[in-house]
Amino acid sequence: MGKGMRAGKRPSGGGGMQKQLQQMQAMQRKMEMMQAEIEEKEVTTTAGGGAVTVTISGKKEITDLQIKPEVVDPDDVEMLQDLVIVAVNEGLRQIEEISNNEMSKITGGLGIPGL
Repeated sequence: MGKGMRAGKRPSGGGGMQKQLQQMQAMQRKMEMMQAEIEEKEVTTTAGGGAVTVTISGKKEITDLQIKPEVVDPDDVEMLQDLVIVAVNEGLRQIEEISNNEMSKITGGLGIPGL
């Protein structure tokens, strides 16, 4: 046994776990605040040279969809469908990128799944 240590006594230092818990709780609060900020954001994307414009919120909901009348062709509905899909997917990708970038600022690359 080391000098000054008695049998059955452990060195103090149990406060480290409490500090880690407090840090994790603080990180969780920051993440919740960041998520609320992200949900307030919006991105607008276009397809077909602006023929279709989609606005998507940080909640990943479509808040606006504009289709120029000249692209509405009853004989080519598939083209219009494709343009809508392209614009929506790009908007969702951008929101996901914003979310990942903002959350990584808080987690500092901890590799927490789902973020």
